[in-house]
Amino acid sequence: MKALVVDDDLALADVVSFTLRRAGHEVIVANDGAMALERWRLEVPDFIILDLNLPKLNGLEVCQRIRAESKIPILILSVRDEDDDVVNALHYGADDYMVKPFSPRQLVARVEAVLRRVGVENPAPEQLTAGDLTLDCLRGEVFAGDQLLGRLTPLENQLLQTLMLNKNQTLPTSTLIDHVWGPGGGDKAMLKQLIYRLRAKIGLASKETRLETIPGVGYSLAIERKSSKL
Repeated sequence: MKALVVDDDLALADVVSFTLRRAGHEVIVANDGAMALERWRLEVPDFIILDLNLPKLNGLEVCQRIRAESKIPILILSVRDEDDDVVNALHYGADDYMVKPFSPRQLVARVEAVLRRVGVENPAPEQLTAGDLTLDCLRGEVFAGDQLLGRLTPLENQLLQTLMLNKNQTLPTSTLIDHVWGPGGGDKAMLKQLIYRLRAKIGLASKETRLETIPGVGYSLAIERKSSKL
């Protein structure tokens, strides 16, 4: 599903975006109220995470304008924690309200709860692409173009899905461990071996996608950008 994240704090917008991508959502970002309305109309997201303190147009007015035209789920994520703030946001059409700082796990759970209440399902992705790589998530088969590179184990499948959903981003080792094995379920040595096996299956067949080690930080699925010919 596609999420629209609206926040003028760029660092926090990145955290929210990363959290939602880990949960399998596509994310677009707007950093002010006017841009939020523009992105909502052009991109047609499935739900919105909306801050209240926004430049150009505040979050309440954004919420009110969108709600006048659409039933799209809107979750307010704001530093404002007074009862009046919560009541006003719900009165203007928000479906839920969370206060910053927030728990990423709770944010995902709240999103899923809101989607369930409005009757919107969040199916797991059936297929993902990154560069020339394609992953059949259900069968665990990975392709480079039309060439079948192999069938992945469930752990390899989960790892590659996480990397593909966050392509061109460096994912910390701890984040990958938590997402593949769950909290407390893996360690750095196990992840290193899993990365090694996944690299062996992708091998040199992919011409555009590289599984990179970022020393002291984690790993990244880097996509080579094709240069345009004049």
